[in-house]
Amino acid sequence: MSPVLRTEGVVKAFGDRVVLDGVDVTVSQHEVVVLIGASGSGKSTLLRTINLLEPIDDGRIWLAGEDVSDPRVDVDAVRGRIGVVFQQFNLFPHLSVLDNVTLAARHVHRTPKAEAEETGRRLLERVGLADFAKAYPDRLSGGQQQRVAIVRAIATNPELLLLDEITSALDPQLVGEVLDLVAELKEQGSTILMTTHEMHFAEHAADRVVFLKDGRIAEEGPPAQVLRDPQHEDTRAFLARFRDR
Repeated sequence: MSPVLRTEGVVKAFGDRVVLDGVDVTVSQHEVVVLIGASGSGKSTLLRTINLLEPIDDGRIWLAGEDVSDPRVDVDAVRGRIGVVFQQFNLFPHLSVLDNVTLAARHVHRTPKAEAEETGRRLLERVGLADFAKAYPDRLSGGQQQRVAIVRAIATNPELLLLDEITSALDPQLVGEVLDLVAELKEQGSTILMTTHEMHFAEHAADRVVFLKDGRIAEEGPPAQVLRDPQHEDTRAFLARFRDR
């Protein structure tokens, strides 16, 4: 079975600053891969290149065997195959929760409105937000808004889900409810590449952990190995920050 995602030698620079320096990452079907590393290590930039929000300077990116880094690729079609959730919720404040959730299905995938809304209501019910379908985002807590953003990302049944520090903007008491939803998505077979500073979650939910340092992969492997018995000095120094808290 070919990987859902494969990056090979991806390089990205902003001016003279090289943010990604030859990154090779593979994510297989139904696998959860967690990227860890300090701020500025290139984690978020890598996700943005995969979703074609940032052009790469070198290397290649494949989605289900298709070279999506080819400049001739239909960018909108590629993005339609990927679900993305960023640190900020990015919900449209003038649209109801249900309209936010069904927007891509209706306008990008051309799903009939009734079908899109049926799916949207079912997913909102699943995350405990069915009563908020007609509400506007400003009526929801941060945790609720982030759950809506995740529902919006999965409503089109994407081949790959990219989650970028989705709990960093939340109050500590709301982090658990969002991570519980990600764990549920894992159990249901979603293919996920995500960044997080929640090491406990990474240890229990990830199939593999990838540690980025200065735009390069310093270490990767099963969570128990990388997080409990890291082989690289940079990995040990990074993880020591969390043990000291």
